[in-house]
Amino acid sequence: IPSEENPRTGAYRQLVEAGHDLHELHALMAPRPFLVSGGSEDPPERWRALNHSIAVNRLLGYENRVAMTNRSGHTPTAESNEQVYQFFDHFLKRRADESK
Repeated sequence: IPSEENPRTGAYRQLVEAGHDLHELHALMAPRPFLVSGGSEDPPERWRALNHSIAVNRLLGYENRVAMTNRSGHTPTAESNEQVYQFFDHFLKRRADESK
């Protein structure tokens, strides 16, 4: 978790300090399925950028390809990992089935 003792670094730090919410990167991922798994340290305004990803997906003719999860704390848990596994299973298994 970013703090004074554990500051952001690198390109991520520079982007956040410049006021970017990373929606530009999210939009570039469309129409690929995209999941953000966050913790309680991620305030609601951090999630608003995902609305841009949803809009770009709609423009490209896709629905329900952007997802988010949230949990107490910031460390992944068995439950949050299970949500990631289900996301992968849904999109990767469906894609494998479509290629047959």
